[in-house]
Amino acid sequence: MKAKFVHRCTHVLDKEATIKFYQEALGMKVVREMGPEDGSWTNTFMANDEAPFEIELTWNRGQVEPYDNGGKDTHIAFAVDDFDAFHELHEKMGCIIRENPRMGLYFIADPDGQWIEIIPAK
Repeated sequence: MKAKFVHRCTHVLDKEATIKFYQEALGMKVVREMGPEDGSWTNTFMANDEAPFEIELTWNRGQVEPYDNGGKDTHIAFAVDDFDAFHELHEKMGCIIRENPRMGLYFIADPDGQWIEIIPAK
């Protein structure tokens, strides 16, 4: 038996702002979107060419209260090829929320507060 990890869902309030964030911060692109004809919700899947893993952005019409996407300790992680260049980009974007130089990593947050760990590729 085999199991392949394919995506992680995060709930978003402003789908367009979150899509823009993942495009700019991590080079991801929308690969598909689904939802009912009435537009009451959408699942937007984003990925990049570096890994066969997707982020599923779930948006629900009428939702105004922020989602709890697992709390601050729940996060996703990206290994980046040029740690310094990504750090500079994320500084300019103002999305760095925690740094841990001793461990050689830092965290950014998307518009809905989803923590994203940035680590250097090995």
